[in-house]
Amino acid sequence: MYIQQIYTNCLAQAAYYIESEGEALIIDPLRDPEPYIELAASRNAKIRFVLETHFHADFVSGHLELARKTGAVIVYGPGAQPDYPAAILRDYDVIDLGKIKVMLLHTPGHTVESSCYLLFDETNQVHSLFSGDTLFIGDVGRPDLLSGNLDAEVLAGMLFESLNKKIKVLPDHTIVYPGHGAGSACGKNLSTETASTIAIQKATNYALKIEEKETFIKKVCADQPAVPAYFFKDAKINVVGYDTFEKVLERSLKPLSCEELTIESAEGALLLDTRSSEDFAKCFIPTSINIGLNGEFALWAGTLLEFNKPLILITEKGKEIEAITRLARIGYENVIGYLNGGIDQWKKEKNITENIKNITVEEMAELMDTGKYALLDVRRPAEVEKNIVVEAHHIPLNALQSQMDVINSKNKYILYCAGGYRSMMACSILKREGIKNVINVQGGINAILKEKPELVQQRELV
Repeated sequence: MYIQQIYTNCLAQAAYYIESEGEALIIDPLRDPEPYIELAASRNAKIRFVLETHFHADFVSGHLELARKTGAVIVYGPGAQPDYPAAILRDYDVIDLGKIKVMLLHTPGHTVESSCYLLFDETNQVHSLFSGDTLFIGDVGRPDLLSGNLDAEVLAGMLFESLNKKIKVLPDHTIVYPGHGAGSACGKNLSTETASTIAIQKATNYALKIEEKETFIKKVCADQPAVPAYFFKDAKINVVGYDTFEKVLERSLKPLSCEELTIESAEGALLLDTRSSEDFAKCFIPTSINIGLNGEFALWAGTLLEFNKPLILITEKGKEIEAITRLARIGYENVIGYLNGGIDQWKKEKNITENIKNITVEEMAELMDTGKYALLDVRRPAEVEKNIVVEAHHIPLNALQSQMDVINSKNKYILYCAGGYRSMMACSILKREGIKNVINVQGGINAILKEKPELVQQRELV
């Protein structure tokens, strides 16, 4: 038996490759199928099944492409009604794979069709649980994404039953392999750990320690992070199907000249600069929005960008395919090309550029003392509940574009987040909206706490 977790930091998502006696299955693959196919080929194995834990909302699954390329059977749990051929298993149905077995456990709650997969080893002993979005390390799946005609509270009640009747009763030694880790919007308290055991989760996971159903419902439904708008688009795509990745790449990987970029931009295309925040700050094309590939690119692209808006990419040399791939993983197939030669070519042709000043914590303090600047914190509400710089205003990055009416175009703004990644995105948005005077704090609140902690109001609850 061989198990490999394939973790994608950009989406905080885990897919799984399981193999026995030359037969393999994949659980919750991403859109681009080649990594899984190549892994199986390197091990002289054949992919027989693609198991889906549910209809994903945060990414477009690779199940259809894997099935098309390998002949694998797509598998869902009870309640799933995809618009394409798939095996819909019943609760406790078993799949044979070489000398091991995988049992489907129907665990509704995150969604109605949500299921986990319980793996039995060669000796027919329980080995591990692939828990999808039902159980995370430190958390459980949120019940408010795809309720359809069901309220989140109703689904949370289902989740309570699933956890208590199907999950907590498993042997303590059972390894838990979740569908997501910290950074995913599919839960609110996910751990940075990517595996655990049933025993550890029963002892440490707040949701598994709650004994009363009504208390569980209230706790799980409270304080969930904002739902990125693209989640509902992706969930539908995973039900009805999609174009092949090859087609997406073919129509997106088109080099554009500076002149063509200018024309397309004037006609409504959005310029997406995927370089690091540091490089973007030094020089960028006016109206560009910065979302760096070096961070939670997919999550923020899906949060900040209109779903069907035509996109033109400005990337580091050789990063064009990566940007297109990572956008396609969340259903963004509207890239119409990339700037040939990147920002260097734009400068070479003497086109207009802009920049955003990056300042140190010391410089931030000096500017704030002048009384001429407004300080803007763009972190998530849960982060601000812990601490905030004195005199700072708070607008979460995901809400910035909808709250432009509170931004005064005549003001001078200094922005910070945790480390500088998100605040540079916010700076680019403000610049695009015509706010001329924006400055970014290098290192964000982390640097401020280290260098001038006296400027920070701590809010930790005792």
